[in-house]
Amino acid sequence: MNSEQTLQHLYFQPVNPERWQDFEMLFGPRGACGGCWCMYWRLRRTEFEQMSGEGNRQALKSIVESGEVPGILAYLQGKPIGWCSVAPRQNFSALERSRILKPVDDQPVWSVVCFFTAKPYRRQGLTVQLLRAAVNYARRGGAKIVEGYPVDPRQKSSPDVFVYTGLSSAFEKAGFVEVLRRSETRPIMRYQIE
Repeated sequence: MNSEQTLQHLYFQPVNPERWQDFEMLFGPRGACGGCWCMYWRLRRTEFEQMSGEGNRQALKSIVESGEVPGILAYLQGKPIGWCSVAPRQNFSALERSRILKPVDDQPVWSVVCFFTAKPYRRQGLTVQLLRAAVNYARRGGAKIVEGYPVDPRQKSSPDVFVYTGLSSAFEKAGFVEVLRRSETRPIMRYQIE
């Protein structure tokens, strides 16, 4: 099955308590990348490092059990193969402390901060599909603007681990436009929902 056929059979679901096991299955025992469990943008750096691994897993599980949806999963034939963290910007306290990613203006936005794709499905366009699904999910949640913070690498190819916020080219393909750039390699991109 080629990548186009694969992408035609995807479906997306928000992570809730019933889908927590699917999320754990996708992230594996290491929590995706070095025990992150997608808590990097939700904590102060010292907290994040102290909680690395099991502490971060428990923290995200508590968020899910509280009823908050931290993002969406991509499924193929009932198996979770991809993840996109999307939620209102205020849920990601690290963004507020970032000099480069501080707010563009005072408009309320939802933020896309992280992706994780199972190894066999990387480099097949899944990020673009996850972005489109994230926009649809945010729209249903009342969002008018969805914002992302991708990498615009100087080199043609970056190791997957360094592009967990996505590549600017994927955001462009999903209809996002650059609105500000405070760093050479880190544009702020937005999708305006009508």
